[in-house]
Amino acid sequence: MRCPFCGHPDTQVKDSRPAEDGNAIRRRRQCPSCAARFTTFERVQLRELTVMKKSGRRVPFDREKLNRSIQLAMQKRNIEPDRIDQMISGIVRRLESTGETDVTSDRVGELVMEGLKNLDAVAYVRYASVYKDFHKVEDFREFITDEALTAHFGPREDDDG
Repeated sequence: MRCPFCGHPDTQVKDSRPAEDGNAIRRRRQCPSCAARFTTFERVQLRELTVMKKSGRRVPFDREKLNRSIQLAMQKRNIEPDRIDQMISGIVRRLESTGETDVTSDRVGELVMEGLKNLDAVAYVRYASVYKDFHKVEDFREFITDEALTAHFGPREDDDG
């Protein structure tokens, strides 16, 4: 594997161990040229997935893009990174196990929403605000009420009781 720091064409594996509940292998590598160390992950990929966007465009599924969008929603939330990785792996497995190579962006969004709802209510609402295109505060209120999340966020000020 090429060194991401100096571009040397070969690196040495210093340590390998299972990661993400055994669904990936974590490898620590070192470059013999610049001595930099870095980590790589090796995962089984059942099939190449293509995401069909609402615009009709088709783009290759990108696990890292999925990770970045979830990390944005999880920003400053006290959730263990392993739990987030497990959620992402679960989403990818579910997409791959359908037998289809084409998935809609809506399906990806639904699976992320489902995973976040079970992981962290604040991250769930943050993600929903982008995914469902909230424009005003009332959109948040309606979503929280409709999704029965009031227990996580407390009653509204104008609620009786």
